[in-house]
Amino acid sequence: MQIASMHFKARAHEKMNDAQLQANLAKMQGKFVGKRRASLVELDDFEGTRDAGRAIRQRSLDDLDAWLTTFERNATARGAKVLWAETPADVNALVLEIARRHAVRKIIKSKSMVSEESGLDHAIEAAGMTVVETDLGEYILQINGYEPPSHLIGPALHKSKEEVADLFHRKHGTPRKTVIEELCLEARGVLRQHYLTADMGISGGNFFIAETGSVLLVTNEGNATLGTTLPRVHVAISGIEKVVPTLEDAATLMRLLPRSATGQSISNYVDVLTGVKGEGEFHGAEHMYFILVDSGRTGVLGSDVREALRCIRCGACMNHCPVYQNVGGHSYGWVYPGPIGSILTPMYAGLEHAHELPSASTMCNQCGVVCPVRIPLPDLQRKLREQAFERGLRPWPERAGVRAWAWFAKRPALYAFGARLAARALRLMGGRAGMIRKLPLVGGWTEGRDFPAPAGRTFRELYASRGQDAGR
Repeated sequence: MQIASMHFKARAHEKMNDAQLQANLAKMQGKFVGKRRASLVELDDFEGTRDAGRAIRQRSLDDLDAWLTTFERNATARGAKVLWAETPADVNALVLEIARRHAVRKIIKSKSMVSEESGLDHAIEAAGMTVVETDLGEYILQINGYEPPSHLIGPALHKSKEEVADLFHRKHGTPRKTVIEELCLEARGVLRQHYLTADMGISGGNFFIAETGSVLLVTNEGNATLGTTLPRVHVAISGIEKVVPTLEDAATLMRLLPRSATGQSISNYVDVLTGVKGEGEFHGAEHMYFILVDSGRTGVLGSDVREALRCIRCGACMNHCPVYQNVGGHSYGWVYPGPIGSILTPMYAGLEHAHELPSASTMCNQCGVVCPVRIPLPDLQRKLREQAFERGLRPWPERAGVRAWAWFAKRPALYAFGARLAARALRLMGGRAGMIRKLPLVGGWTEGRDFPAPAGRTFRELYASRGQDAGR
């Protein structure tokens, strides 16, 4: 997938002026927030479960090489083949080689964010094979010209049912339907034939379990179950950071994942797939492959933002993020949107290509508060901001302004004098309405909002006069 994160500001302005998108985003705001909150009360000790989830994910990362080796050994012992991909191009090459080896003509896929990184669908089609996305959201985006996903758990959440109705009517040649259940039934009817005629199924992996050499998949539609057990070949693709030590660890994380994602106690379908179909078994893949992908992850592991690799892809951070809720996922310009994307994208694709993203934050810490594995997202964003500044990637007026502020901040008397002048000047700029509508040099702050003017005195002055004010 081509990266466009360097155009975040322009894309964000465009999306904020898109009336249809804004209406769709407004409908989605708070959709999962309330459900998440209600589902948490079912846990006797939610904060304790979060601590356990954090510890599991951190233990996996601290000894990642050992757990990956254990996973490979146990998966191989159960008849699967474990392959390693260093780059996105390696992912595509491995999949195409597997397809050639087994004379594959049609491939069905369940949702896989890692395959979005490599543009796998395009590579499959360029090789002359058919690929069909079976996750409803991903299917909608595929038939709409391979539109990029805008959310980790709901790729097509930016679309209204009316837009989907028009798309199905146009692509399927069927009468236009406006009832969601009818649209789902139509998609199911179209997809069912592909399940029965596909040679290979490709899935992601919510977790790779070292203890058993298994992949755990979470869906609400059952498409992953059909897509991985009906075709004779199954390929599971995921990042190396998704390995967890034991089934018990995975069970603990499953108490957090659906609740944080959609507010469900448990997803409709949870598949734990281990090895190939055994003798006498009715369903399952005859050939099973795991592709574990690095693609920048070891670089993150050795960096100051390594905690981001604890992510379990629940999407809670973007469900609560005021920036994401106003600009949508496509503004971020790559596979991973929202607060977690503002860290992963610069690390995977290069900070020089995405240095705007760590600044796409109010630092309100809503994302950090709700993260089920306690990733300190604003702290990690701040670290990337510092790196961007040090590398000279930020605009020169911004760097000059920060350096000027730092110079004054090191001289308390001069800083206090300047602050008194600024407070009085800003008070005058507010006029009778007491609102600042435009600021010189930093117009980005006032381009889309007005600010209340200060009281005309600094905090220190107000604090010093508190006794006098009380007396009056």
